[in-house]
Amino acid sequence: MKTSFIRTVPAVLALALASFGLSAVAQTSATTTTTTTVPATSAAPAPTVTEKVKDGSKNAYDATKRTAKKAGTATKRVAKKTGNAVANVGHKTADGMRSAGHKIGEKIPGTAENAAAKAQ
Repeated sequence: MKTSFIRTVPAVLALALASFGLSAVAQTSATTTTTTTVPATSAAPAPTVTEKVKDGSKNAYDATKRTAKKAGTATKRVAKKTGNAVANVGHKTADGMRSAGHKIGEKIPGTAENAAAKAQ
């Protein structure tokens, strides 16, 4: 994922949540009637648009924070696996070079490999 995409996701999410809140407020205010009713004292007041936007942005922030933490953990795991793979390839290459050196040394008189090959 590109960093520009990761940066735009929270903003788009916050705007989407805010638009849901605004459309809900627009619908409820358009359908109100002219009759007056006495509100119940035990009912909590409906959240304002500002409160809805704050809640939406907090939710978006929390989601981004969780996602960033997961991405960081995944990156660490992949980096560790990549490091292990590179080390394994390096060891195999070194072993191959050593065995090639031993085979060459077996053919050169006066080397330890040559003496060991003759002893067998």
